[in-house]
Amino acid sequence: MDTSPGTKTSAPPRKRTVLFWVSTACAAALAGVALWMLAGNPAVLAGHPLLPGILLAAGAAGLAWALLLWLRRDVPRPRSRLRLVGAWLGRLAVLALAAGLAWLNPFAYQAGATAEAGPTSDLTVTETNTALTMSPDGTKPTKGLVFYPGARVDARAYQDILAPVVGAGCRVVILKEPLGLSLLDGNQARGAIEDNPDITTWAVGGHSLGGVSASSFALNNSDVSGLVLYASYPVESLRGRAGLSVLSVSGSSDGLSTPAKIESSRQLLPADTEFAAVRGGVHAFFGDYGEQPGDGEPGVSRQAAQQQIAAATVAFLGRL
Repeated sequence: MDTSPGTKTSAPPRKRTVLFWVSTACAAALAGVALWMLAGNPAVLAGHPLLPGILLAAGAAGLAWALLLWLRRDVPRPRSRLRLVGAWLGRLAVLALAAGLAWLNPFAYQAGATAEAGPTSDLTVTETNTALTMSPDGTKPTKGLVFYPGARVDARAYQDILAPVVGAGCRVVILKEPLGLSLLDGNQARGAIEDNPDITTWAVGGHSLGGVSASSFALNNSDVSGLVLYASYPVESLRGRAGLSVLSVSGSSDGLSTPAKIESSRQLLPADTEFAAVRGGVHAFFGDYGEQPGDGEPGVSRQAAQQQIAAATVAFLGRL
């Protein structure tokens, strides 16, 4: 081989560092989680726009990072010890972000026996980016229910269990919560109430974490007459809230909002609160989204449990 001064030789490829491969894994995780959720779960695009917006940004960032890593794969990048520590911490933060996004993957609506049997009443459904509204067809309701879904649960998972409420003459607004977490916008029901000025009597309700937000909203808004809790309980006392009627529906086999937790919530609720327990009911029976980790073993069918839940809700709202 000619090694004279005028002869050019190609430099050997640089050895990839551990940090390079970790960076590649981080970029792949960020883009992969975004693609998995956007393409694999219909509840993501059907829900509040904040989550798909974050996922699109994360996916684009992951792809751009991967491309940059490839283009600069042979460029030496000397680092001080401080910068090296910062680089590793940054990549750990990216992996934590990818894991957090994966955790936010919502429980998608799974049509149950009630939906397969057909609608129990004539109703119209209007859907926006932030809410799903069901109204009785051909009548003008004066009562309304704003409903907060449970954490990371598709809003559509409650449309079948709440359809009998619409059939009884009430308008139901099921909120699409930002990132599927009602605590990020506990005052979201206010917008739904303002968007329906023809409703004169309002109740709010919620399932699990959604019930916590509904309770706080009812406590701080005197124009709310009723509160419906599905496998939920408040974190603040409602005993001083005048003019508020409360219904608490729970399942005796619930592994998350256990009977003991429901019983201890009595001291936070008005003395005349109505309690209804579905024997054998579990946490996931208050919506149609499949099984939920940590839940108990059901002792009744989903359809039978939901009939009891719906009947208790219809009777309660009828007395407001």
